[in-house]
Amino acid sequence: MPTAFITGITGQDGSYLAEFLLERGYDVVGMVRRTSTLNFHRISHIQDRLKLVSGDMLDQISLIHLLEEHRPDEVYNLAAQSFVQTSWGQPVFTGEATALGVTRLLDAIRLVDPQIRFYQASSSEMFGKVREVPQRETTPFHPRSPYGVAKVYGHWITVNYRESYDMHCTSGILFNHESPRRGLEFVTRKITHHAAMIKLGMTDELRLGNLDSRRDWGFAGDYVRAMWLMLQQDIPDDFVIATSETHSVEEFLGEAFSYMDLDWKEYVVQDPQFMRPAEVDLLVGDPTKAGKKLGWEPTVTFRQLVRLMVDSDLRMLRNGETPM
Repeated sequence: MPTAFITGITGQDGSYLAEFLLERGYDVVGMVRRTSTLNFHRISHIQDRLKLVSGDMLDQISLIHLLEEHRPDEVYNLAAQSFVQTSWGQPVFTGEATALGVTRLLDAIRLVDPQIRFYQASSSEMFGKVREVPQRETTPFHPRSPYGVAKVYGHWITVNYRESYDMHCTSGILFNHESPRRGLEFVTRKITHHAAMIKLGMTDELRLGNLDSRRDWGFAGDYVRAMWLMLQQDIPDDFVIATSETHSVEEFLGEAFSYMDLDWKEYVVQDPQFMRPAEVDLLVGDPTKAGKKLGWEPTVTFRQLVRLMVDSDLRMLRNGETPM
């Protein structure tokens, strides 16, 4: 029975990946930070099947000890300061966790067992001010936020360890992927949550930033399957994971609100505080390589994704459940 070690297991991707690996017979070890507030909502339904351990991406000694104790076959690094807007206010912390944290984990693997297979969660935000459309594995990076810059570092240090130490290190360049487990601070979940609240008469306003930004949105459950497929390859490589479709924030709004028989223009207020200092206008990925080499393709359409999220928020609000 293989063992997988997941950092960031309490996040959206970590919870879906843990489910996926448990279904395939893995022992799953999830690293969590000791904090004053612990949020296990996303993994509460599988928590009794997981082994949760304490560690920190800022503390390499803790990473070394955990790898020595649990001897995983695969490590999935999903931990990060992952909110782009926050990275402007906390650029140094974002660099420590999202960039240097990758180095700490890679070096811990090198020291403990360089045969461990490693997955790094890279991001389409690395492309930023895009040089070509669509973006593929060979597209040059031009990040437009501290988060994007940190992800570029994490990506290249992964490549460096692969080439320098002959380690099985792979980066998945994942474009935006959403789900009912997305954090409320992300624009997609903010939209679906507010659409449901407005439908139920719980609020009458939604404040947003740039409505013209275009993204390639997929379903997180599809994307964690791609992560696993990458680590099953004999030769490590990097892969863009995307739907190859792009939609604007305004289109996402329209889909969510029309599903609730609402006109978003009656409720949405554009607020300068939600504008980025440097905007990323267009992201759309080319997943051709992943399709050919991994046999991967998305299964959930844009419309299905939006409605899945709205339905989930409606259900949670009606049941008085705490949002994830």
